[in-house]
Amino acid sequence: MTERTIPTVGRRATAAFVAPAAGLIGVFLIFPALWTLYLAVTDLRLTGLAAVEPRFVGLQNFIAAVSDPKFVNSVKVTLLFVAGSLVGQVVLGFTLAWIFRGWRGVGRRLLEVLAIFAWIIPGSVVAFLWIAFLDGTSGTFNALLPGPLGDGTEWLLSYPLLSIVMFNTWRGTAFSMLLFGAALSAVPPSHLETARLSGAGTWQMLRDIVIPSIRGHVVTATLLIALWTFNLFTPYLLTRGGPNFQTDVMPVFIFREAISSGRLGYGAAISAILLAINLLLAMIYLRMVRRPP
Repeated sequence: MTERTIPTVGRRATAAFVAPAAGLIGVFLIFPALWTLYLAVTDLRLTGLAAVEPRFVGLQNFIAAVSDPKFVNSVKVTLLFVAGSLVGQVVLGFTLAWIFRGWRGVGRRLLEVLAIFAWIIPGSVVAFLWIAFLDGTSGTFNALLPGPLGDGTEWLLSYPLLSIVMFNTWRGTAFSMLLFGAALSAVPPSHLETARLSGAGTWQMLRDIVIPSIRGHVVTATLLIALWTFNLFTPYLLTRGGPNFQTDVMPVFIFREAISSGRLGYGAAISAILLAINLLLAMIYLRMVRRPP
């Protein structure tokens, strides 16, 4: 075998290993994205003449979306939903991971199993449980609150956005806790012990030792939570986007416009905007990861 043959064989072997993954990415990611972009520049509908012979309309769907008050409201609701869920999941996940970082043996494994179980429960089941939990008449949440706060408050009607933020925070905190737990286990205990002997408090250790050591994990957790929350359709199971569009996040808005109203082209344009937001978040993540600590 000549020296020129070896690199050729290596490239072919690499291509053979990469081809299945590249094929799956092309079929399930790239093709749907390109198809969505194609539909976004047409007036395709579920019924009528436009369903048989859709016309090319260029950027009309995007222009209509920007000038649509319901779309603008959906963007605002989505940003508030993502921000609230992000803060809740990161803060609670890290706090729980910090509290339970010293657990070992059976107790630690049981905690991880319970966290994974809470995370993998189907969204429809969790939504049903939270509807019952937040019910104004016989809900457990009202029974736990003292005074007038728990006096028959219909949380899904009076505080719908707060309710779906609480729901999503509860659902995603388990994953966040597991991620931060793995990150904290990689922090050398000797560093923490040295800081403690030097008189450093908990906040000083977190600021000077822990947070810089797990910065990459924090960035990764933040990106994943933001992406999943941006694309989350589960709030529809709790509120159907209401009342009065107060929980009309972008995935729900897309569903209503594309499926319920039959405006597939318009819904595809909104999906393309959501895809652009996801790509922007991914680019920010890559830039932050490559930045030296």
